[in-house]
Amino acid sequence: MANSGSKLVPNVYVPRQTKIVATLGPASTDPAVLERMIAAGMNVVRVNFSHGTAQEHIDRVKTVREIAARLKRDIAVMADLQGPKIRIGVFANGSATLVNGQPFVLEAKCDSGNDERVGLDYPELVNDVKAGDTLLLDDGKIVLKVKKVTPTQILCETEVGGVLKNRKGINKLGGGLSAPALTSKDMEDIRTAVSFEADYIAVSFPKSGADMYMARELTRAAGGHAMMIAKIERCEALENLDDLIRSCDGLMVARGDLAVEIGDAAVPAAQKRLIRAAREANKLTITATQMMESMIESPVPTRAEVSDVANAVLDGTDAVMLSAETAAGKFPVETIVAMARVCVEAEKSATISLDADFLNRKFKRVDQSIAMAALFTAHHLEVKAIAALTQSGSTALWMSRLNSGVPIFALTPEEKTRRRLSMYRDVRTVMMQYETEDREVLLAKSEQALLDAKVVELGDLIVITIGEPIGKSGGTNTMKIVRVGEHIGLLN
Repeated sequence: MANSGSKLVPNVYVPRQTKIVATLGPASTDPAVLERMIAAGMNVVRVNFSHGTAQEHIDRVKTVREIAARLKRDIAVMADLQGPKIRIGVFANGSATLVNGQPFVLEAKCDSGNDERVGLDYPELVNDVKAGDTLLLDDGKIVLKVKKVTPTQILCETEVGGVLKNRKGINKLGGGLSAPALTSKDMEDIRTAVSFEADYIAVSFPKSGADMYMARELTRAAGGHAMMIAKIERCEALENLDDLIRSCDGLMVARGDLAVEIGDAAVPAAQKRLIRAAREANKLTITATQMMESMIESPVPTRAEVSDVANAVLDGTDAVMLSAETAAGKFPVETIVAMARVCVEAEKSATISLDADFLNRKFKRVDQSIAMAALFTAHHLEVKAIAALTQSGSTALWMSRLNSGVPIFALTPEEKTRRRLSMYRDVRTVMMQYETEDREVLLAKSEQALLDAKVVELGDLIVITIGEPIGKSGGTNTMKIVRVGEHIGLLN
Protein backbone atom coordinates (compact mmCIF):
# COMPACT_ATOMS: atom_id res chain seq x y z
CA MET A 1 0.00 0.00 0.00
CA ALA A 2 1.24 3.50 -0.82
CA ASN A 3 2.76 5.52 1.98
CA SER A 4 0.49 8.41 3.00
CA GLY A 5 2.68 10.28 5.44
CA SER A 6 3.98 13.05 3.16
CA LYS A 7 2.75 16.57 3.84
CA LEU A 8 1.06 18.69 1.22
CA VAL A 9 3.28 21.11 -0.65
CA PRO A 10 1.96 24.71 -0.72
CA ASN A 11 0.18 25.63 -3.96
CA VAL A 12 2.70 28.30 -4.99
CA TYR A 13 5.18 28.81 -7.77
CA VAL A 14 8.20 26.52 -7.47
CA PRO A 15 11.16 27.42 -9.72
CA ARG A 16 11.61 23.99 -11.28
CA GLN A 17 12.20 23.83 -15.03
CA THR A 18 12.06 20.06 -15.64
CA LYS A 19 8.65 18.43 -15.52
CA ILE A 20 7.73 15.14 -13.79
CA VAL A 21 5.64 12.42 -15.41
CA ALA A 22 4.19 9.84 -13.00
CA THR A 23 2.51 6.58 -13.98
CA LEU A 24 -0.88 5.77 -12.49
CA GLY A 25 -1.55 2.36 -10.98
CA PRO A 26 -2.75 0.58 -7.86
CA ALA A 27 -0.41 2.65 -5.66
CA SER A 28 -1.77 5.92 -7.06
CA THR A 29 -5.50 5.30 -7.33
CA ASP A 30 -6.53 6.61 -3.91
CA PRO A 31 -7.67 10.25 -4.37
CA ALA A 32 -5.81 11.29 -1.21
CA VAL A 33 -2.54 9.91 -2.62
CA LEU A 34 -3.17 11.54 -6.00
CA GLU A 35 -3.75 14.87 -4.31
CA ARG A 36 -0.41 14.62 -2.50
CA MET A 37 1.31 13.60 -5.74
CA ILE A 38 -0.04 16.69 -7.51
CA ALA A 39 0.88 18.93 -4.59
CA ALA A 40 4.37 17.39 -4.46
CA GLY A 41 5.11 18.43 -8.03
CA MET A 42 3.65 15.94 -10.52
CA ASN A 43 3.00 17.69 -13.86
CA VAL A 44 1.83 14.84 -16.10
CA VAL A 45 0.09 11.54 -15.39
CA ARG A 46 0.87 8.51 -17.57
CA VAL A 47 -1.88 6.01 -18.29
CA ASN A 48 -0.14 2.73 -19.13
CA PHE A 49 -2.29 0.64 -21.46
CA SER A 50 -0.04 -2.38 -20.90
CA HIS A 51 -1.90 -2.89 -17.62
CA GLY A 52 -5.44 -2.44 -16.38
CA THR A 53 -8.81 -2.10 -18.07
CA ALA A 54 -10.19 0.75 -20.14
CA GLN A 55 -12.69 1.64 -17.39
CA GLU A 56 -9.92 1.74 -14.75
CA HIS A 57 -8.00 4.22 -16.89
CA ILE A 58 -11.09 6.34 -17.52
CA ASP A 59 -11.89 6.45 -13.80
CA ARG A 60 -8.34 7.39 -12.79
CA VAL A 61 -8.15 10.21 -15.32
CA LYS A 62 -11.49 11.56 -14.14
CA THR A 63 -10.24 11.56 -10.54
CA VAL A 64 -7.00 13.32 -11.50
CA ARG A 65 -8.86 16.01 -13.42
CA GLU A 66 -11.26 16.63 -10.53
CA ILE A 67 -8.43 16.98 -8.02
CA ALA A 68 -6.35 19.16 -10.36
CA ALA A 69 -9.31 21.49 -10.89
CA ARG A 70 -9.84 21.81 -7.15
CA LEU A 71 -6.14 22.53 -6.57
CA LYS A 72 -6.05 24.87 -9.60
CA ARG A 73 -3.23 22.89 -11.19
CA ASP A 74 -2.84 22.13 -14.87
CA ILE A 75 -2.04 18.41 -15.16
CA ALA A 76 -1.53 16.78 -18.55
CA VAL A 77 -2.56 13.19 -19.33
CA MET A 78 -0.36 10.96 -21.48
CA ALA A 79 -1.84 7.69 -22.79
CA ASP A 80 0.96 5.17 -23.39
CA LEU A 81 0.04 2.45 -25.89
CA GLN A 82 1.22 -1.10 -25.26
CA GLY A 83 2.46 -1.69 -28.79
CA PRO A 84 3.69 -5.01 -30.21
CA LYS A 85 5.52 -6.28 -27.16
CA ILE A 86 6.60 -9.76 -28.28
CA ARG A 87 6.25 -12.21 -25.43
CA ILE A 88 6.62 -15.87 -24.64
CA GLY A 89 3.57 -17.91 -23.66
CA VAL A 90 2.92 -19.58 -20.34
CA PHE A 91 4.50 -22.47 -18.43
CA ALA A 92 2.61 -25.35 -16.85
CA ASN A 93 4.10 -24.41 -13.48
CA GLY A 94 4.19 -20.64 -14.02
CA SER A 95 7.93 -20.57 -14.70
CA ALA A 96 10.91 -22.60 -15.92
CA THR A 97 14.59 -22.72 -15.08
CA LEU A 98 16.92 -22.39 -18.05
CA VAL A 99 20.45 -23.79 -17.63
CA ASN A 100 23.56 -22.43 -19.35
CA GLY A 101 24.57 -24.56 -22.32
CA GLN A 102 21.28 -26.44 -22.45
CA PRO A 103 18.88 -26.32 -25.44
CA PHE A 104 15.63 -24.38 -25.26
CA VAL A 105 12.92 -24.15 -27.91
CA LEU A 106 10.57 -21.31 -28.74
CA GLU A 107 7.52 -22.74 -30.50
CA ALA A 108 4.90 -21.01 -32.59
CA LYS A 109 2.35 -23.47 -31.21
CA CYS A 110 2.77 -24.57 -27.60
CA ASP A 111 -0.06 -24.23 -25.10
CA SER A 112 1.92 -25.07 -21.98
CA GLY A 113 5.69 -24.72 -21.60
CA ASN A 114 8.28 -26.50 -19.44
CA ASP A 115 12.04 -26.40 -18.82
CA GLU A 116 12.69 -27.34 -22.46
CA ARG A 117 10.24 -25.24 -24.47
CA VAL A 118 7.61 -22.48 -24.43
CA GLY A 119 5.13 -20.94 -26.84
CA LEU A 120 5.09 -17.52 -28.53
CA ASP A 121 2.33 -14.92 -28.65
CA TYR A 122 3.82 -13.75 -31.97
CA PRO A 123 4.24 -16.87 -34.15
CA GLU A 124 5.74 -14.75 -36.96
CA LEU A 125 8.93 -14.47 -34.91
CA VAL A 126 10.17 -17.57 -36.74
CA ASN A 127 10.35 -15.43 -39.90
CA ASP A 128 12.42 -12.68 -38.26
CA VAL A 129 15.35 -14.69 -36.90
CA LYS A 130 18.08 -16.95 -38.26
CA ALA A 131 20.86 -19.13 -36.93
CA GLY A 132 23.43 -17.01 -35.12
CA ASP A 133 21.00 -14.39 -33.85
CA THR A 134 20.83 -13.54 -30.15
CA LEU A 135 17.48 -13.32 -28.39
CA LEU A 136 17.09 -11.54 -25.07
CA LEU A 137 14.22 -12.45 -22.77
CA ASP A 138 12.89 -10.66 -19.70
CA ASP A 139 14.72 -7.39 -20.48
CA GLY A 140 17.98 -9.22 -21.17
CA LYS A 141 18.11 -11.34 -18.03
CA ILE A 142 17.90 -14.52 -20.15
CA VAL A 143 20.07 -14.81 -23.29
CA LEU A 144 19.47 -17.40 -26.02
CA LYS A 145 21.61 -18.07 -29.10
CA VAL A 146 19.60 -19.23 -32.13
CA LYS A 147 20.96 -22.50 -33.55
CA LYS A 148 18.30 -23.45 -36.08
CA VAL A 149 14.95 -22.18 -37.32
CA THR A 150 12.09 -24.28 -38.73
CA PRO A 151 8.66 -23.08 -39.92
CA THR A 152 7.27 -23.57 -36.40
CA GLN A 153 10.28 -23.60 -34.03
CA ILE A 154 13.30 -21.55 -33.00
CA LEU A 155 15.88 -23.95 -31.57
CA CYS A 156 18.25 -22.17 -29.20
CA GLU A 157 21.08 -22.73 -26.78
CA THR A 158 20.94 -21.00 -23.42
CA GLU A 159 23.89 -18.62 -22.99
CA VAL A 160 22.65 -16.92 -19.82
CA GLY A 161 20.10 -18.93 -17.89
CA GLY A 162 17.88 -18.36 -14.90
CA VAL A 163 14.24 -18.45 -13.89
CA LEU A 164 11.92 -17.44 -16.72
CA LYS A 165 8.31 -16.61 -15.84
CA ASN A 166 5.13 -16.45 -17.89
CA ARG A 167 4.60 -13.80 -20.56
CA LYS A 168 8.06 -12.23 -20.43
CA GLY A 169 9.16 -10.10 -23.36
CA ILE A 170 11.51 -11.05 -26.21
CA ASN A 171 13.95 -8.73 -28.00
CA LYS A 172 16.41 -9.43 -30.77
CA LEU A 173 19.89 -8.03 -30.29
CA GLY A 174 20.40 -5.44 -33.02
CA GLY A 175 16.68 -5.16 -33.80
CA GLY A 176 14.96 -6.33 -36.93
CA LEU A 177 11.60 -7.64 -35.67
CA SER A 178 8.78 -7.08 -38.14
CA ALA A 179 5.82 -6.68 -35.77
CA PRO A 180 3.79 -3.57 -36.69
CA ALA A 181 3.90 -0.64 -34.26
CA LEU A 182 0.12 -0.45 -33.89
CA THR A 183 -1.85 -3.53 -32.91
CA SER A 184 -5.62 -3.98 -32.88
CA LYS A 185 -5.49 -3.42 -29.11
CA ASP A 186 -3.64 -0.13 -29.65
CA MET A 187 -6.33 1.01 -32.06
CA GLU A 188 -9.01 0.35 -29.47
CA ASP A 189 -6.90 2.02 -26.77
CA ILE A 190 -6.57 5.13 -28.95
CA ARG A 191 -10.35 5.41 -28.94
CA THR A 192 -10.34 5.07 -25.15
CA ALA A 193 -7.63 7.74 -24.86
CA VAL A 194 -9.69 10.08 -27.03
CA SER A 195 -12.74 9.44 -24.84
CA PHE A 196 -10.94 10.90 -21.80
CA GLU A 197 -9.28 13.65 -23.88
CA ALA A 198 -5.68 12.55 -23.52
CA ASP A 199 -3.29 15.43 -24.08
CA TYR A 200 -0.51 13.16 -25.36
CA ILE A 201 -0.46 9.69 -26.90
CA ALA A 202 2.83 7.75 -26.72
CA VAL A 203 3.34 5.20 -29.49
CA SER A 204 5.42 2.15 -28.52
CA PHE A 205 8.03 0.61 -30.83
CA PRO A 206 7.59 2.90 -33.88
CA LYS A 207 10.11 2.15 -36.61
CA SER A 208 9.49 5.10 -38.92
CA GLY A 209 7.45 8.21 -39.45
CA ALA A 210 4.74 6.14 -41.12
CA ASP A 211 3.90 4.53 -37.76
CA MET A 212 3.46 7.95 -36.17
CA TYR A 213 1.37 9.29 -39.05
CA MET A 214 -0.94 6.28 -38.72
CA ALA A 215 -1.35 6.84 -34.98
CA ARG A 216 -2.10 10.52 -35.56
CA GLU A 217 -4.67 9.75 -38.26
CA LEU A 218 -6.40 7.17 -36.06
CA THR A 219 -6.52 9.72 -33.25
CA ARG A 220 -7.96 12.42 -35.49
CA ALA A 221 -10.50 9.99 -36.96
CA ALA A 222 -11.70 9.25 -33.42
CA GLY A 223 -12.12 12.96 -32.75
CA GLY A 224 -8.95 13.48 -30.69
CA HIS A 225 -6.26 16.15 -30.92
CA ALA A 226 -3.55 14.68 -28.69
CA MET A 227 0.09 15.45 -29.37
CA MET A 228 2.04 12.39 -30.50
CA ILE A 229 5.08 11.05 -28.63
CA ALA A 230 7.39 8.55 -30.38
CA LYS A 231 8.93 6.09 -27.93
CA ILE A 232 12.45 5.32 -29.08
CA GLU A 233 13.07 1.68 -28.18
CA ARG A 234 14.10 -0.02 -31.43
CA CYS A 235 17.35 0.01 -33.42
CA GLU A 236 15.31 0.96 -36.47
CA ALA A 237 14.03 4.05 -34.65
CA LEU A 238 17.59 5.32 -34.21
CA GLU A 239 18.33 4.64 -37.86
CA ASN A 240 15.17 6.53 -38.94
CA LEU A 241 15.42 9.26 -36.30
CA ASP A 242 15.04 12.25 -38.64
CA ASP A 243 11.90 10.74 -40.16
CA LEU A 244 10.44 10.03 -36.72
CA ILE A 245 11.20 13.52 -35.45
CA ARG A 246 9.44 15.08 -38.43
CA SER A 247 6.32 13.00 -37.80
CA CYS A 248 5.90 13.45 -34.03
CA ASP A 249 5.54 16.18 -31.44
CA GLY A 250 8.07 14.68 -29.05
CA LEU A 251 10.34 11.75 -28.25
CA MET A 252 10.49 9.45 -25.25
CA VAL A 253 13.88 7.93 -24.52
CA ALA A 254 12.48 4.53 -23.49
CA ARG A 255 15.67 3.09 -22.13
CA GLY A 256 14.40 -0.37 -21.16
CA ASP A 257 13.78 -2.02 -24.52
CA LEU A 258 16.27 0.30 -26.22
CA ALA A 259 19.05 -0.96 -23.94
CA VAL A 260 18.17 -4.55 -24.77
CA GLU A 261 18.37 -3.89 -28.52
CA ILE A 262 21.49 -1.69 -28.69
CA GLY A 263 23.26 -2.76 -25.48
CA ASP A 264 23.10 -0.95 -22.16
CA ALA A 265 26.50 0.73 -22.59
CA ALA A 266 25.27 2.53 -25.72
CA VAL A 267 22.21 4.05 -24.06
CA PRO A 268 23.75 7.15 -22.36
CA ALA A 269 25.19 8.45 -25.62
CA ALA A 270 21.93 7.66 -27.43
CA GLN A 271 20.00 9.56 -24.76
CA LYS A 272 22.10 12.68 -25.27
CA ARG A 273 21.80 12.43 -29.05
CA LEU A 274 18.01 12.01 -28.92
CA ILE A 275 17.44 14.93 -26.56
CA ARG A 276 19.73 17.21 -28.56
CA ALA A 277 18.12 16.29 -31.89
CA ALA A 278 14.59 16.78 -30.56
CA ARG A 279 15.33 20.18 -29.02
CA GLU A 280 16.97 21.40 -32.23
CA ALA A 281 13.78 20.39 -34.08
CA ASN A 282 11.54 22.18 -31.52
CA LYS A 283 10.17 18.87 -30.22
CA LEU A 284 9.59 17.64 -26.65
CA THR A 285 11.63 14.98 -24.86
CA ILE A 286 10.84 12.60 -22.00
CA THR A 287 13.52 10.47 -20.34
CA ALA A 288 12.13 7.23 -18.92
CA THR A 289 12.79 3.82 -17.34
CA GLN A 290 14.20 2.92 -13.92
CA MET A 291 14.99 6.52 -12.99
CA MET A 292 14.28 5.87 -9.31
CA GLU A 293 13.63 2.14 -9.39
CA SER A 294 14.84 1.49 -5.84
CA MET A 295 12.09 3.75 -4.48
CA ILE A 296 9.54 1.06 -5.28
CA GLU A 297 10.65 -0.40 -1.95
CA SER A 298 12.76 2.35 -0.37
CA PRO A 299 11.81 5.88 0.79
CA VAL A 300 15.12 7.29 -0.50
CA PRO A 301 16.84 6.94 -3.90
CA THR A 302 20.29 5.54 -4.51
CA ARG A 303 23.16 7.88 -5.35
CA ALA A 304 23.30 6.38 -8.84
CA GLU A 305 19.62 7.20 -9.40
CA VAL A 306 20.15 10.77 -8.25
CA SER A 307 22.98 11.11 -10.77
CA ASP A 308 20.87 9.54 -13.51
CA VAL A 309 18.02 12.02 -13.03
CA ALA A 310 20.45 14.94 -12.76
CA ASN A 311 22.22 13.96 -15.98
CA ALA A 312 18.92 13.80 -17.86
CA VAL A 313 18.14 17.30 -16.60
CA LEU A 314 21.56 18.56 -17.70
CA ASP A 315 21.02 16.90 -21.10
CA GLY A 316 18.02 19.22 -21.51
CA THR A 317 15.11 16.79 -21.25
CA ASP A 318 11.67 18.37 -20.87
CA ALA A 319 10.47 15.71 -18.46
CA VAL A 320 11.68 12.78 -16.38
CA MET A 321 9.33 9.85 -15.94
CA LEU A 322 8.42 7.50 -13.13
CA SER A 323 6.92 4.09 -13.93
CA ALA A 324 6.51 1.36 -11.31
CA GLU A 325 7.78 3.79 -8.66
CA THR A 326 4.40 5.56 -8.63
CA ALA A 327 2.21 2.87 -10.21
CA ALA A 328 2.99 0.06 -7.79
CA GLY A 329 5.60 1.34 -5.35
CA LYS A 330 5.31 1.89 -1.63
CA PHE A 331 6.36 5.56 -1.74
CA PRO A 332 4.78 7.35 -4.73
CA VAL A 333 4.64 10.76 -3.06
CA GLU A 334 8.14 10.56 -1.61
CA THR A 335 9.48 9.56 -5.02
CA ILE A 336 8.06 12.69 -6.65
CA VAL A 337 9.43 14.86 -3.85
CA ALA A 338 12.88 13.31 -4.26
CA MET A 339 12.84 13.65 -8.04
CA ALA A 340 11.76 17.30 -7.84
CA ARG A 341 14.56 18.04 -5.40
CA VAL A 342 17.17 16.51 -7.73
CA CYS A 343 15.80 18.42 -10.72
CA VAL A 344 16.02 21.76 -8.93
CA GLU A 345 19.60 21.15 -7.82
CA ALA A 346 20.72 19.98 -11.26
CA GLU A 347 19.14 23.01 -12.94
CA LYS A 348 21.28 25.33 -10.81
CA SER A 349 24.38 24.13 -12.66
CA ALA A 350 22.89 24.05 -16.15
CA THR A 351 24.92 26.10 -18.63
CA ILE A 352 23.40 29.04 -20.49
CA SER A 353 24.84 29.55 -23.97
CA LEU A 354 22.07 31.58 -25.53
CA ASP A 355 24.30 33.75 -27.73
CA ALA A 356 25.96 30.67 -29.21
CA ASP A 357 22.56 29.01 -29.68
CA PHE A 358 21.45 31.92 -31.88
CA LEU A 359 24.40 31.70 -34.25
CA ASN A 360 23.49 30.58 -37.79
CA ARG A 361 19.76 30.39 -36.93
CA LYS A 362 17.19 31.66 -39.39
CA PHE A 363 13.48 32.03 -38.75
CA LYS A 364 10.80 31.79 -41.44
CA ARG A 365 7.81 32.62 -39.21
CA VAL A 366 7.02 35.94 -37.57
CA ASP A 367 5.75 34.33 -34.35
CA GLN A 368 8.92 32.22 -33.99
CA SER A 369 11.07 35.32 -34.59
CA ILE A 370 9.20 37.19 -31.86
CA ALA A 371 9.69 34.25 -29.47
CA MET A 372 13.44 34.22 -30.10
CA ALA A 373 13.69 38.00 -29.77
CA ALA A 374 11.92 37.80 -26.41
CA LEU A 375 14.38 35.17 -25.20
CA PHE A 376 17.41 37.18 -26.30
CA THR A 377 16.11 40.39 -24.75
CA ALA A 378 15.06 38.76 -21.50
CA HIS A 379 18.46 37.13 -21.08
CA HIS A 380 20.54 40.24 -21.72
CA LEU A 381 18.23 42.66 -19.92
CA GLU A 382 18.00 40.25 -16.96
CA VAL A 383 14.24 40.61 -16.64
CA LYS A 384 12.21 38.77 -14.00
CA ALA A 385 10.00 36.78 -16.38
CA ILE A 386 8.75 36.28 -19.91
CA ALA A 387 4.98 36.30 -20.36
CA ALA A 388 3.62 34.78 -23.57
CA LEU A 389 -0.04 35.40 -24.37
CA THR A 390 -0.73 32.31 -26.44
CA GLN A 391 -3.68 30.36 -27.80
CA SER A 392 -1.92 27.26 -29.17
CA GLY A 393 1.21 27.25 -26.99
CA SER A 394 3.60 27.40 -29.95
CA THR A 395 5.31 30.59 -28.76
CA ALA A 396 6.01 29.04 -25.36
CA LEU A 397 7.32 25.86 -27.01
CA TRP A 398 9.85 27.75 -29.12
CA MET A 399 11.00 29.76 -26.12
CA SER A 400 11.46 26.61 -24.05
CA ARG A 401 13.87 25.02 -26.56
CA LEU A 402 16.68 27.34 -25.47
CA ASN A 403 17.85 27.97 -21.92
CA SER A 404 17.76 31.70 -21.24
CA GLY A 405 17.78 31.49 -17.46
CA VAL A 406 14.47 33.41 -17.37
CA PRO A 407 11.20 31.62 -16.45
CA ILE A 408 8.50 31.53 -19.12
CA PHE A 409 4.86 32.03 -18.21
CA ALA A 410 2.20 31.06 -20.74
CA LEU A 411 -0.98 33.09 -20.23
CA THR A 412 -3.90 31.47 -22.01
CA PRO A 413 -7.64 30.95 -21.58
CA GLU A 414 -7.46 27.54 -23.27
CA GLU A 415 -7.58 24.68 -20.74
CA LYS A 416 -6.31 22.11 -23.26
CA THR A 417 -3.37 24.35 -24.12
CA ARG A 418 -2.50 24.83 -20.45
CA ARG A 419 -2.54 21.06 -19.92
CA ARG A 420 -0.26 20.43 -22.91
CA LEU A 421 2.13 23.13 -21.73
CA SER A 422 2.54 21.23 -18.46
CA MET A 423 5.06 19.02 -20.29
CA TYR A 424 7.23 21.86 -21.65
CA ARG A 425 10.50 22.53 -19.87
CA ASP A 426 10.69 25.87 -18.04
CA VAL A 427 7.10 26.84 -18.95
CA ARG A 428 4.54 27.61 -16.25
CA THR A 429 0.89 28.15 -17.06
CA VAL A 430 -1.39 30.95 -15.91
CA MET A 431 -5.10 31.05 -16.72
CA MET A 432 -6.13 34.39 -18.20
CA GLN A 433 -9.29 35.18 -20.13
CA TYR A 434 -8.99 37.35 -23.24
CA GLU A 435 -12.13 39.44 -22.61
CA THR A 436 -11.09 42.38 -24.73
CA GLU A 437 -9.30 43.13 -27.97
CA ASP A 438 -7.65 46.21 -26.45
CA ARG A 439 -3.93 45.39 -26.33
CA GLU A 440 -3.12 47.79 -23.49
CA VAL A 441 -5.86 46.34 -21.30
CA LEU A 442 -4.58 42.82 -22.01
CA LEU A 443 -1.08 43.90 -21.01
CA ALA A 444 -2.53 45.22 -17.75
CA LYS A 445 -4.38 41.93 -17.18
CA SER A 446 -1.11 40.06 -17.83
CA GLU A 447 0.72 42.09 -15.21
CA GLN A 448 -2.09 41.52 -12.71
CA ALA A 449 -2.21 37.77 -13.44
CA LEU A 450 1.52 37.44 -12.72
CA LEU A 451 1.15 39.51 -9.54
CA ASP A 452 -1.75 37.33 -8.41
CA ALA A 453 0.37 34.22 -9.06
CA LYS A 454 3.09 35.76 -6.85
CA VAL A 455 5.79 35.33 -9.47
CA VAL A 456 6.58 39.03 -9.92
CA GLU A 457 6.39 42.19 -7.83
CA LEU A 458 5.50 45.78 -8.66
CA GLY A 459 8.42 47.42 -10.44
CA ASP A 460 9.88 44.20 -11.87
CA LEU A 461 10.89 44.26 -15.50
CA ILE A 462 9.22 41.64 -17.73
CA VAL A 463 8.98 40.85 -21.43
CA ILE A 464 5.51 40.21 -22.88
CA THR A 465 4.69 38.71 -26.29
CA ILE A 466 1.26 39.15 -27.83
CA GLY A 467 -0.45 38.78 -31.18
CA GLU A 468 -2.78 41.03 -33.10
CA PRO A 469 -5.56 40.51 -33.97
CA ILE A 470 -6.14 39.35 -30.40
CA GLY A 471 -7.05 35.69 -29.95
CA LYS A 472 -5.79 34.47 -33.32
CA SER A 473 -3.78 31.24 -33.02
CA GLY A 474 -0.26 31.52 -34.44
CA GLY A 475 -0.50 35.31 -34.64
CA THR A 476 2.19 36.41 -32.13
CA ASN A 477 3.75 39.48 -33.75
CA THR A 478 4.61 41.88 -30.93
CA MET A 479 7.12 41.97 -28.07
CA LYS A 480 7.03 44.63 -25.36
CA ILE A 481 9.29 45.33 -22.38
CA VAL A 482 7.11 46.27 -19.41
CA ARG A 483 7.67 47.52 -15.87
CA VAL A 484 5.09 45.64 -13.74
CA GLY A 485 2.41 48.09 -12.64
CA GLU A 486 2.62 50.60 -15.49
CA HIS A 487 -0.57 49.34 -17.16
CA ILE A 488 -2.58 48.19 -14.15
CA GLY A 489 -4.33 51.53 -13.78
CA LEU A 490 -6.26 50.69 -16.93
CA LEU A 491 -8.14 47.99 -15.00
CA ASN A 492 -9.66 50.48 -12.53
